[in-house]
Amino acid sequence: MGVQDARTAEQREIAAEQAYVDTVYERLDASAKVAQSLVVEGLARGHVGNEGGLVERDAMVYQASKRLSALNAAHDGLVFGRLNMLNGESRYIGRIGVRDAEREILLIDWRAPAAALFYQATAQEPTGVIRRRVLRCANDQVIGVEDDLLDADNAPDDLVIVGEGALLASLTRARDSTMHSVVATIQKEQDEAIRAPSRGATTIGGGPGTGKTVVALHRAAYLLYTDRRRFESGGVLVVGPSTVFMNYIERVLPSLGETSVTLRSLGEVVDGLRAARHDEPVAAAAKGSSRMVKFLGRAAAAPAPGSPTEFRYFYKDDVLRLDAAQLDRIRRQLLAGAKRNRAYAKAPAALVDALWRQVRGERALEKGEEEFVEIITTDDRFVDFVEQWWPPTTPIDVWRTLPDLVQELSHGAFNAREIAALRESWTIDDPSIQDVPLIDELRYVIGEVPEATDDEDDNPKQLMSFERREREERVDRFRSTQSIEDDGFAHVLVDEAQDLSPMQWRMLGRRGRHASWTIVGDEAQSSWPYPHESAAARKAALEGKPEHAFRLSTNYRNSAEIYELAAKVAAVAVPDPDLADAVRRTGESPLHLTVGASELVETVRSSARQVLDRVDGTVAIVAPRSRLAALRVDLADLMDQHPDRLRVLDGLDTKGLEFDGVVVVEPDGITDESSAGWRTLYVVLTRATQLLTTVGTTDRWSARIA
Repeated sequence: MGVQDARTAEQREIAAEQAYVDTVYERLDASAKVAQSLVVEGLARGHVGNEGGLVERDAMVYQASKRLSALNAAHDGLVFGRLNMLNGESRYIGRIGVRDAEREILLIDWRAPAAALFYQATAQEPTGVIRRRVLRCANDQVIGVEDDLLDADNAPDDLVIVGEGALLASLTRARDSTMHSVVATIQKEQDEAIRAPSRGATTIGGGPGTGKTVVALHRAAYLLYTDRRRFESGGVLVVGPSTVFMNYIERVLPSLGETSVTLRSLGEVVDGLRAARHDEPVAAAAKGSSRMVKFLGRAAAAPAPGSPTEFRYFYKDDVLRLDAAQLDRIRRQLLAGAKRNRAYAKAPAALVDALWRQVRGERALEKGEEEFVEIITTDDRFVDFVEQWWPPTTPIDVWRTLPDLVQELSHGAFNAREIAALRESWTIDDPSIQDVPLIDELRYVIGEVPEATDDEDDNPKQLMSFERREREERVDRFRSTQSIEDDGFAHVLVDEAQDLSPMQWRMLGRRGRHASWTIVGDEAQSSWPYPHESAAARKAALEGKPEHAFRLSTNYRNSAEIYELAAKVAAVAVPDPDLADAVRRTGESPLHLTVGASELVETVRSSARQVLDRVDGTVAIVAPRSRLAALRVDLADLMDQHPDRLRVLDGLDTKGLEFDGVVVVEPDGITDESSAGWRTLYVVLTRATQLLTTVGTTDRWSARIA
């Protein structure tokens, strides 16, 4: 068949597929109109006066709105696949399922068992599939088709085969600012991970560019499809390393028809907190270490800063006194039986009891304990003392005291360098990403303040009004961090899991005690310096759940030229790294430039311009954190010229991202930045899909891998 004949045949195939796609969209639009009418009808029932009617109305509006949202989210590229079966059947595969007016299947949801062959059939094992076709669509228009002939022996003579294969066609697509679903080009080993058993923990490993992240997101959509009641009611939590990363992946699940998943970066896991900055490496390692657990426990039990160390009270003929030693003993007794805020309810009674035991005067003894309690608990001096000595507190309140306590309460857990770094790292009104797990830990250590009507409260009746007044007067500035009963999810998906510190594993473990897990990571890309400590914390978080391990072996992101360089860096970073097989070559080798310090910025600028001119998609300039702020100022004009295509990032913020071109600034600065610097450089190099340039004033790193 000549070129023109092939083109004509392709156009005929596209036209035929377009006719079917039009039918599916007509039905989709009809379903959307029905859902919209149900929303309108439900809202029109606002006059219903009885409670049952209101509940029915709200449920109707909620379900209809949810269905409408899913239909709208799946509109772009709704139909993406077709299977021609040995028995003559054609199966069309799409982002959601669609039926015609007679309930006959027009489009099979990609997660349905009937669609599994689209991903699992191979030329070696066609399993009844003759031709697999991928439809490339722009909105609702078919713009191309790519075919895989899987069973040539049984193919009809008139069966048309178009293109070079959908996967290789997709690999050359220009990257933009968001991740896209790969639902049309999922490969067999990826599909096996997506459809793994829902119970326990599924781990997805493999080198950079193997599709771990997008496979994990497709798995979340698959789980919601197969057991929607369980996972939607319990919730699915997706956690990634940074806000940049979460913005990058946010469109994937909606495009697969799922709009009810909770996406949070590590700095946003705790309700009410949004942290985006990282601490410097020494402070970050200390805050993430499991050594923090005992330190935080001691800090939570310590007296509030500035709290009184003595109380004197004159009662009739007696001078009653509680000195520092007695107050410390009462504090220890209260904390032995309850968490700090739970013990708060018992504190007034414990103090009153200690004071009553000192009463010796005959007049006082004649009046008895009841009158003593009545008098002292209504005395503002006692009320003020209790408020200062044992105030109910928030995790944020305690966290803010930690810089002043780290030397006193570390008990040798941290060395002098770590203590100095910890003190310097605290920004009282701006918690870091590494601070968030500490605040979460404190939530559990100090507990919640019990309600005044708590059935377990056995304080004398006279104390109840004091407690209630004190609680009502207190202003809770971080109310959303108070509850520790709202953390459970049915499924937890953790990306870049190799970077999690022990404290971050503890934070996520609380949210997944009864959950199934999907854990994505690659040890060679880890930024956490103590993997054995982190492994122990991960084991505790999973609580003995059975694990199903999957390894993805093919690098679809990087050209072979780029990945060969990155692999040499990986071999320095870790022993025996998990290296994938890059499947394509471009003929473009990485470019390395060594310049004088005065030429650095201008060379970075010109290199970035060249890359921007040569690729259609996004470009990243990646630099050591210490140079980032100055570089963003120096390159502000270039960034303004390409606001949608150019990013300036540090190594940690590139985690999970990919760009058509990458310019790496001062690679030696990245390797020197922390003990995980070589692993970070490995991550940075593997972000580039087409072009890679390094610019530095030194080249020790390249000499090391030569």
